[in-house]
Amino acid sequence: MPKVRKVPQRTCVGCGRVGDKREFIRVVRTPDGEVVLDGTGKRSGRGAYVCRTSECLVRAVKGGRLNRALEVDVPESIIQSLEGALKESKQ
Repeated sequence: MPKVRKVPQRTCVGCGRVGDKREFIRVVRTPDGEVVLDGTGKRSGRGAYVCRTSECLVRAVKGGRLNRALEVDVPESIIQSLEGALKESKQ
């Protein structure tokens, strides 16, 4: 009988929805304090997850939830990168 692997569950900082780790975009604050997008999901540092919808991104940024989750102010360039990643995933 094959062993069934457990799929990691994560929570969106925008809407609070719980789902599979791969359904979300991960934003990471590295140990150096730099904030980056993590496409692999394996980068070291403090991570926050956002659904692949623009509504969740707006909620996460406007409400300060993304800043609170990463314990640092997220630069505007990262927010623009997130918006670009959302547009790419829709196509």
